Amino acid sequence: MLSLCQSAAALRDNSGMTAASVSSKPRVSVQTEDFDLSAEVAALRAGDARVGAVCTFVGTVRDRNEGDAVASMELEHYPGMTEKSIEAIIDQATERFGLYGVRVIHRVGLLAPMDQIVLVAVTSAHRGMAYQGCEYIMDYLKSLAPFWKKEQTPQGARWVDARVSDEEALARWATQP
Repeated sequence: MLSLCQSAAALRDNSGMTAASVSSKPRVSVQTEDFDLSAEVAALRAGDARVGAVCTFVGTVRDRNEGDAVASMELEHYPGMTEKSIEAIIDQATERFGLYGVRVIHRVGLLAPMDQIVLVAVTSAHRGMAYQGCEYIMDYLKSLAPFWKKEQTPQGARWVDARVSDEEALARWATQP
């Protein structure tokens, strides 16, 4: 998995555009197609001169899980309900961390090791809030968003259960102000 937080100085486009011209892309996409990290970050921050930090998280398919080789992973979701759930998570993170922009892409369908699964990208005035907002959204996605994962291993297909560590990561947000 890749995590990246960049200062706005490194991403500045010097266009002079204002926050009013922020990207009109939807905040949430559940899709089978891959995504382009650079294009998504550029669209998220385009024209918003308030942005001082951009933080992204990209999750990928691993070739091993629980000690077994993974040949592929199939992700399923509940259309409509999944997007609504993610939108609610984004609303909570935006309010809690003062985020300016958020983009979440989650892929579904059949994926192979090294394929990108999920993108969480956020913008804010400062890096601390961007880091926290990105992590908060990802922790909630892992535990509460209605996705189901099935791995193909040499022993056959198996559904992936939630990890205790994901539940622990989620629980810590309830204890933080």
